Amino acid sequence: MTEPTIVDKSAAGLDARQYHVGLAPGEVGTVALLPGDPFRVPMIAEHLTDVTDVAHNREHRTMTGYYKGRLITATSTGMGCPSTAIAVEELARVGVTSFIRVGSSAALQPGIEPGDLLVSEGSLRNDGTTAAYVHPGFPAVPDLTIASSLREVAEELVEGTGRGVFSGINATDDAFYAEGPEWIAELSRMGILNVEMESSAMYVVARLRGLRAGMICACSSNLVAGASLYSEKNAALKDGWHASIEVALETAVQLEL
Repeated sequence: MTEPTIVDKSAAGLDARQYHVGLAPGEVGTVALLPGDPFRVPMIAEHLTDVTDVAHNREHRTMTGYYKGRLITATSTGMGCPSTAIAVEELARVGVTSFIRVGSSAALQPGIEPGDLLVSEGSLRNDGTTAAYVHPGFPAVPDLTIASSLREVAEELVEGTGRGVFSGINATDDAFYAEGPEWIAELSRMGILNVEMESSAMYVVARLRGLRAGMICACSSNLVAGASLYSEKNAALKDGWHASIEVALETAVQLEL
């Protein structure tokens, strides 16, 4: 009987068009902005010139364009760590070396308003995807230079606008509707700044693959101030998205990512 041939996913399709994101080598730049929602990819493109709509497969939409002479890739990850890990793995295969997540996130500390900017200094790994990659004690942390630059650029950008900039540890959860009052209160007591669903996978995969990553989010709601997504106006969040995109783009240029 012939022995079964086990597929090594780490070696399969390295020089091919990637199965999930639909991209091939040569179609992207070295830095990618990663929103979760594919409909926010065109929002990033509003800040770019010479825009090309490259691919849209499943939850992963990709557009490229130029910002201050630098080629920028924008690819949506979809919601959650599983699809984010796939996006980072496959984008790395086609040439991306740095990632900046620009997303939405719920605040967990008082005084943070919708539209404020939240810069991640690391993530509490409350997800299942990274457990498949690394030891439970392995930290999910951004590239420190990228994180520091995001904070500095954000503070410069919002000066005089009334918008706040906050930085700290965020949580990455798997189950949006399983975040009950007890869990929210516990995160807040630990000093966790905000909660979202993608960054821990981005950080862990980036570290394992020798890549760089950071995150700046717009505050969507404040879960310790009685404000859910269902009770907030969208205008402040949309303005926050645009501000976070500007910060990410300026950071990409300044650091030559």
